[in-house]
Amino acid sequence: MAKVYFYYAAMNAGKSTVLLQASYNYRERGMRPLLFTPSIDTRYGTGRIESRIGLRSGAISLAPGDNLLTRVRGEHTDKPVACVLIDEAQFLTAEQVWQAAEIADTLDIPVLCYGLRTDFRGKLFTGSATLLAIADDLSELKTICHCGRKATMNLRVDKAGRAVREGAQIEVGGNDRYVAMCRRHFKAALVAGSAPHSASPFPFPYPGSTAASNPPFPRSTPMTQSASPFSAFPAKPQSAQPLPKPHAP
Repeated sequence: MAKVYFYYAAMNAGKSTVLLQASYNYRERGMRPLLFTPSIDTRYGTGRIESRIGLRSGAISLAPGDNLLTRVRGEHTDKPVACVLIDEAQFLTAEQVWQAAEIADTLDIPVLCYGLRTDFRGKLFTGSATLLAIADDLSELKTICHCGRKATMNLRVDKAGRAVREGAQIEVGGNDRYVAMCRRHFKAALVAGSAPHSASPFPFPYPGSTAASNPPFPRSTPMTQSASPFSAFPAKPQSAQPLPKPHAP
């Protein structure tokens, strides 16, 4: 039985690269994959999927009001479709995710979705939330923060490289607008980019928070607007040296 797969990650984890490799694998075996990309993403032109390492392919542009099931059923009737590959799946509507499930359940065609899990505020996209709820198989594609930890958050930055805390959820961009970070440095960047003496350094409550006077991490020095986004944490303490062993009497 066909399944719905959701491959999620932070920015720059190679999601489009993995999608295009899967497409190549199907074509190499004489099978027909059907590629979709949301119409809102026009960074490379309408109906184009491109990866950071230079792989690219044409795709069907999918608008929010389009019926994914109807489109795939029509294509499958004309010529058998072996799989459906969807890039930037976080931009799907909830209805389109359910239509993807119908493709797997009624047409017996696997649907592979690739996208972000959360936005620049750490909140789920509609498409991602629905995929996390109903997809048969969930897989995380990993990338790293500048510190070497796994990156799970997507920081939005302005033209000066400062963290952005407010704005529309959807703003298509690449490395010029987003930075993949671990949660620790994501929070630090938000604090460093906030106005001094703000009521709260975060645009949304986090578990255990009460006010700015109860920060979730230690500060070694007062933060200023000109401080580095990554200076909110003190240096990692050195591990304690073991005590010398007592001499035998």
